[in-house]
Amino acid sequence: MPKALTPTEADNGWVITMTPEMARLASVPDGSLIVFYISEGKVSAEILPPAPSEIDQFVERMVEKHRDAFEEMKRH
Repeated sequence: MPKALTPTEADNGWVITMTPEMARLASVPDGSLIVFYISEGKVSAEILPPAPSEIDQFVERMVEKHRDAFEEMKRH
């Protein structure tokens, strides 16, 4: 299965990054995600837009700022 279509397990479902073709067909921005939920024999899905660049930049700053703490957590 292509990496873009490999689901990532989340607490309540599975997350798949939409391919550019999927996003175009759904008329959503590139980088959108599909979250699949399974409950009582039914499957439902939700499309989530990509994170705004401000959030991505904030996360990158926090990861860099707390790099030592994250490395220590990984070590444990």
